Amino acid sequence: MAELRTLYSEIEPYETGMLDVGDGHTVYYERVGKPGGKPAVIVHGGPGGGCPDEYRRLCDPAIYDVLLFDQRGCGRSTPHASLEANTTWHLVADMERLREQIGVEKWLVFGGSWGSTLSLAYAETHPERVSALILRGIYTLTKAEMDWYYQHGVPDIFPDKYERLQAPIAEEDRGDMLNAYYRILTGEDEDAKLEAAKAWSIWEGETITLLPDEYTASRFEDGHFALAFARIETHYFVHGGWLEEGQLLRDANKLRGIPGVIVHGRYDMPCPARTAYALHKAWPESELHIVEGAGHAYSEPGILDQLIRATERYAAG
Repeated sequence: MAELRTLYSEIEPYETGMLDVGDGHTVYYERVGKPGGKPAVIVHGGPGGGCPDEYRRLCDPAIYDVLLFDQRGCGRSTPHASLEANTTWHLVADMERLREQIGVEKWLVFGGSWGSTLSLAYAETHPERVSALILRGIYTLTKAEMDWYYQHGVPDIFPDKYERLQAPIAEEDRGDMLNAYYRILTGEDEDAKLEAAKAWSIWEGETITLLPDEYTASRFEDGHFALAFARIETHYFVHGGWLEEGQLLRDANKLRGIPGVIVHGRYDMPCPARTAYALHKAWPESELHIVEGAGHAYSEPGILDQLIRATERYAAG
């Protein structure tokens, strides 16, 4: 049996910066690896999750020149947890600004979970700027996907954890959890906002791995992280990501000619595997790896192995 690939050694950025993208937002970015090497951008999840330091270690630093950035309102970007001028299309434009700033014609786009959503939106808007796509935990932000995670489906599998998600919401409002949470998270009661943010964030942290993983879940418990994560997620989700229903799969023909790898856990709770399968069918150039015995998180051994193998494959291209 082949040895599973794991993260590369710890590495510090060779460059960091804050890019003024307009609308009052400043986006944090950093670059790691080989200056002038094969260009790549890593697109984090959430929305509102920020880019963890571990993402620096997904590509061979002797070959790749990787840009990582915190999307509007989260991580080290400012203002924190801001929803103003914060939509999918603002983020697509920010990615283009970052590409132009570093002066590359094309780059490999690597995104997981919501990062796969944004990567698809970017690639379908600017296909000529994408050398290859590596996508994990496919999410296309349809109503069916959101209902599965917040109303039925996953709540049936994790009834004990779902009860904690329901706790901040009045019983009469639980038929529409997204909007109920959004009202609290955009309200004036700071204590209620923080309580709701933590409940929302912990629900995700505790359901993204196949088996309980305290290290992965612990990041979601931090109040500062949770506030941006919950506010920005609900903001995006109640607006359907400013996408037409089914748009990303409908427009997958725009990916023609772009090579790609799709990696998806068989037991991914937030993002059902059928979405990954549908994307693969709509995008013939893609290669699909459904990883058995894995959930949603990039850190699950079988998923991480396939992601590293994908970055290795495109290193020479």
